[in-house]
Amino acid sequence: MSREEKYSDAQLAAFGIDRAGIPRHVAVIMDGNGRWAQKHGWPRIEGHRRGVASVRSIVEEASRLGMDQLTLYCFSSENWKRPPKELTLLMHLLKQYLVEERREIQRQGLRFSVIGKTAELDPMIQAEMQKTIDASAGNDGMMLCLAINYGARMEITEAVQRIAESVQCGQLRPEDISEKTVADHLMTAGMPDPDLLIRTASEYRISNFLLWQISYSEIWVSDKFWPEFREVDLRAAIRDFARRDRRYGGLSPVSS
Repeated sequence: MSREEKYSDAQLAAFGIDRAGIPRHVAVIMDGNGRWAQKHGWPRIEGHRRGVASVRSIVEEASRLGMDQLTLYCFSSENWKRPPKELTLLMHLLKQYLVEERREIQRQGLRFSVIGKTAELDPMIQAEMQKTIDASAGNDGMMLCLAINYGARMEITEAVQRIAESVQCGQLRPEDISEKTVADHLMTAGMPDPDLLIRTASEYRISNFLLWQISYSEIWVSDKFWPEFREVDLRAAIRDFARRDRRYGGLSPVSS
């Protein structure tokens, strides 16, 4: 798929989607890889492999729909508790994705970024990650952001620490600290907050993901496991999102 293949208004209408109703930024908690594999009698790692196909499909569809950003929760800071063999295979899949998808990211004109404590990852993975970031830096298409070794509490804690250092050094007065100050010290600084948060596998948890950023995000839960999630499911989430009345704590026009 190339960047020129964005959906026309007529194509969007055929999906029951209005361009004005497409969320600017969608974040996804990709859940259920292991359970999907076990359901089919396969090892858990096969679910992670099949999940990569869903990533590819959803990234392409989000770009076709004209979203500004797609953020995928790939690996949390708590995932290190998993069995060593599974962790080894997960890191291998991550490296493989970074290498194999680099050309596709370029072809689609995507910008690639990562949030999380990447310094704790294998140096070879860090190197491949940086290659993809650098290669896509000049693109002007959708931002594809992967959350890897990420945890929102850790992110907020580190932001508070940096703000405290600025206060201690006399660079910032406590009374001048605002919500924007905090946002500017998060890993997502400069990115729009998600309009829509999608979670798969019928789970209704946030799982330490973008806790600050999703304050006013709409949440949509799919009963499908992530390896089953495809373009039609993303469109269903967007149609539901477009029907919601986002009041941000205020009243809707009808109520007021």
